[in-house]
Amino acid sequence: VAANRILAGLNVLDGFGHVSVRHPDHADRYLLSRSVAPELVTRDDIMAFDLNSLAQDGDTRTPYLERFIHGEIYARRPDVRAVVHSHAPAVVPFAASSVTLRPIYHMSSFLRTGAPVFEMRAHFGMTDMLVRNNDQGAALASSLADGPVVLMRGHGFCTVGESIPVAVFRAFYTQTNADLQQRA
Repeated sequence: VAANRILAGLNVLDGFGHVSVRHPDHADRYLLSRSVAPELVTRDDIMAFDLNSLAQDGDTRTPYLERFIHGEIYARRPDVRAVVHSHAPAVVPFAASSVTLRPIYHMSSFLRTGAPVFEMRAHFGMTDMLVRNNDQGAALASSLADGPVVLMRGHGFCTVGESIPVAVFRAFYTQTNADLQQRA
């Protein structure tokens, strides 16, 4: 709840971004809000999903369409405890140009090797660029590989971390670095 609200307040998450965390008691599940704007998320909005991104415990509320991003990253990365998906405008150009997003100051040193770009068209042809199923989520997770950030051409980016604070930190400083790099 706090991560959603913090990142919305910092303009890292728009009305369609989201934050998840691996379930603390079940490594094969994750927690993610129902489909609601991040600045409105409350504890009562949190849903549990398995790694196939199916809602658990009979929960019939409307989930985020792109929940498959989270399930497939958790399925491939046992080290990941939290995922942030953002559409921050400052980052989008780096996924659509030949300029690699690289750290230009110390707070974004996690970008030291750059950030890979997930190109939906390379895997699925012309789409609306939304991650709508497990196959698309798996392709995104493969592009992320073992890194902390993956850019999504024409869409946004994802950060991961070994905790919610780390994933939030990386999301904020990915956006900040992109803004500073464009100015440079």
